[in-house]
Amino acid sequence: MRYVPAGAGIGLVLCALALQGPAAAADDAELRISPRIGIPGSTVTVSTTACGSETYGKGFADGDEFHLLDDGHKGVLTGHFRIPEGAASGPHDVIVKCPPSVKITDTVEVVHGRPSGGVHAGFGPAAVVENKPTLLGGAVLAVTAGGVLMMRRHRSVRR
Repeated sequence: MRYVPAGAGIGLVLCALALQGPAAAADDAELRISPRIGIPGSTVTVSTTACGSETYGKGFADGDEFHLLDDGHKGVLTGHFRIPEGAASGPHDVIVKCPPSVKITDTVEVVHGRPSGGVHAGFGPAAVVENKPTLLGGAVLAVTAGGVLMMRRHRSVRR
């Protein structure tokens, strides 16, 4: 009988880890943009590992071209561009091309004035939880931890 609660706890932990997988995999993108939200006139850094052993790449943002060069880390190219003063609010495409035929695209969000809301870092915004698998996984872990504590307390009371 002791193995049934332990098996249930292990099953819940494995479910929680399985739900965390997509969130962790999304963090390993080949194109990193920092900051992801910017105001007109701010500088944005773009880095990628998608070019492999190449030491040069070209980037395009709002029709402006920028260069990505080896930043000293093996296989990482980095470049910078400035968000134009007249850029409209909303998402703007950032395109990176490397020889011979690599092309990757992502977006940077342009806002006017000061950004509001939670910080967009790590697993998502701090103010609003939009990542349902992460929220669900956290809830499963909390329930599992509570169940483990109750089982341990139940054992100590019985003895």
